[in-house]
Amino acid sequence: HLQLVESGGGLVQPGGSLRLSCAASGSTLGYYVVAWIRQAPGKEREGVSCIGSSNSIPYYADSVKGRFTISRDNVKNILYLQMNSLKPEDTAVYYCAADSLSNYCSVSEINAYDYWGQGTQVTVSS
Repeated sequence: HLQLVESGGGLVQPGGSLRLSCAASGSTLGYYVVAWIRQAPGKEREGVSCIGSSNSIPYYADSVKGRFTISRDNVKNILYLQMNSLKPEDTAVYYCAADSLSNYCSVSEINAYDYWGQGTQVTVSS
């Protein structure tokens, strides 16, 4: 049974950077399509980025393209999200999620992800 634990959130000024980590246990993260999904207060969940199980081409929401980078270390069983040039509108709880059934990744089909971490808060404010 896959378990996911996020870390790395915090308070950062606009223009700053953070790297989120998602440590997996109970199974091999490399078998799964994985994603970062965020939810801002009062808003619906938004897919930020995803990558397939074979480290195929990652996908990004338009709102984060060119600023965020998803990566995975299949040896350490960790998923990362490098966030640069952060904006106040990036403030949200960030979740890592895994899809055990699909063979492609999607940032729009959020309900396909069946394993979720507890989330880590990212606040971008001066």
